[in-house]
Amino acid sequence: MTAQLNPRGDVAVLVPAAGAGVRLGPGGPKALRRIGGEPLLVHAVRRIAAAPSVHTVVVAAPPGDADAVRDLLAPVAELTVVAVVAGGATRQESVAAALAAVPAGPEIVLVHDAARALTPTALVESVAEAVRGGAEAVVPVLPVVDTVKEVSAAGLVLGTVDRSALRAVQTPQGFRRSVLAAAHAAAVDPLTDDAGLVEKQGVPVTCVPGSEYALKITRPFDLALAEYLLTSTRYDGEADDGPR
Repeated sequence: MTAQLNPRGDVAVLVPAAGAGVRLGPGGPKALRRIGGEPLLVHAVRRIAAAPSVHTVVVAAPPGDADAVRDLLAPVAELTVVAVVAGGATRQESVAAALAAVPAGPEIVLVHDAARALTPTALVESVAEAVRGGAEAVVPVLPVVDTVKEVSAAGLVLGTVDRSALRAVQTPQGFRRSVLAAAHAAAVDPLTDDAGLVEKQGVPVTCVPGSEYALKITRPFDLALAEYLLTSTRYDGEADDGPR
């Protein structure tokens, strides 16, 4: 069955999913690790595709796995248009490859980590709405709750950082399409997120409240926590706040 274009959608979402996931230990590419019997990527894209604003999802797949990823995501393509491209050696290269595959139309582009597999659909909408409302770049954030120390290379504490102005940044991050394209075209040094590329261009980045469910699955503990949350009766996949 051919996927039908979401007539309401004005947003393209890029999902870099080519990372090896070394910190998760042996088991193949991170995006294809499973919780609840399905790959993280499938969980992530299903929630993205359910957002009314989303027109297209472009996934940058692990090298050599593009065909397998298309097959995995075929059921999700019933909700919105899903395209799969080959990812690059770095996250930045994967995002650039996915951005190049976005069709004409969407002028709002979100970048979302496949590892944030339980991100609520409501957060996708919140970020998109902030860009639609005039922001050129948007990141979802949570307050930093731990005490943060600056530490020397020798392991000695140099000082305590005031955490009141610190925020932990999540995805999806949202951008005007032209802003993201210009940032990638000008990129020289690789950065860990797309907002960092945009910041280097002097573009202001707006913050919106994030979600505790949008945790990044990086280590084995995170995988176990995500499995627990997925099977918890308190989790419905749509909540825009943390576990209750």
